[in-house]
Amino acid sequence: MRSGIDFVRGIPYMRTQGLHIQILAAPSILGLRTNGVQYLAAALLKAGLGRQLQPEHPVQHLATLNALYSDKRDPDTHCLNPVPLRDFSIELGKAVNLLLDKDRFPLVLGGDCSILLGIMSGLKARGKYGLIFIDAHADFYEPEKSVTGEVADMDLAIVTGRGPDILTNINNAKPYVQDDHVIHIGQRDWEETKKYGSQDIRETNIIRYDLENIDREGIEQVTAAAIADLDPGLDGYWMHFDTDVLADELNPAVEYHLPGGLDFEQSEYFISQLLRTGRIIGFDVTIFNPRFDTTGQIAQNISNTIVRAFRSS
Repeated sequence: MRSGIDFVRGIPYMRTQGLHIQILAAPSILGLRTNGVQYLAAALLKAGLGRQLQPEHPVQHLATLNALYSDKRDPDTHCLNPVPLRDFSIELGKAVNLLLDKDRFPLVLGGDCSILLGIMSGLKARGKYGLIFIDAHADFYEPEKSVTGEVADMDLAIVTGRGPDILTNINNAKPYVQDDHVIHIGQRDWEETKKYGSQDIRETNIIRYDLENIDREGIEQVTAAAIADLDPGLDGYWMHFDTDVLADELNPAVEYHLPGGLDFEQSEYFISQLLRTGRIIGFDVTIFNPRFDTTGQIAQNISNTIVRAFRSS
């Protein structure tokens, strides 16, 4: 699907040709709450994401188990909705693998960040994959330390094997991704994680380029470093884009707010350059809440950013 090595600003990449994108709407909110994130896919599709990226393939819609949502913590795991979340994750993993079997590039629209459990457990069944994790938060809480029990604030911990077996060991695949095969981009919740006693992501082998790194070194240098970190021995990487990595003034339509953040141009540049490596096999978008976007302009800006990133790859 991809051919032709080239260089942009000193970064090697392979031009993307004939990338067969298939959008999969998977608007699960089992790892968060039922106040609007479930409309992410509909809002981005209305803004033109599907028309511009995959006109030849219809959008697929995965049935959710959102009707089973409960705001009561499970007494054994301290998580919200562990059983329906496991069951949904199994179906999402199957759906992603089916698209990959058809030589499609899955673009999964959440939902909350817990969709990563299904994606990464599914990928583990077909090979050895890494994860590019673009997120303002570490998402590394232990269930008992989480203030809410929302799996969306512990998803990276879970996919790397930390947490209750019902979520970390779907299909006996624990861990879904190894620490040193994860590259975390854009974290800016250090003070919050310290305040609430989260596990410290800095004490792991996860590769990290936080917002301070980006502000100090620039997005181009951080992008080049992340590309150099890609492990050639893996079958590929999944890319996770939580829209709360964007600066709060640009995208206030998220659940948890933090000062600072990336702008649209930085996000577009990073995504496009990683896509150009030819190592990214799928992409997901999470957390954007259309109920906080009364004009639809934020959805339009996010959609345009993703479209430009894919088209320039």
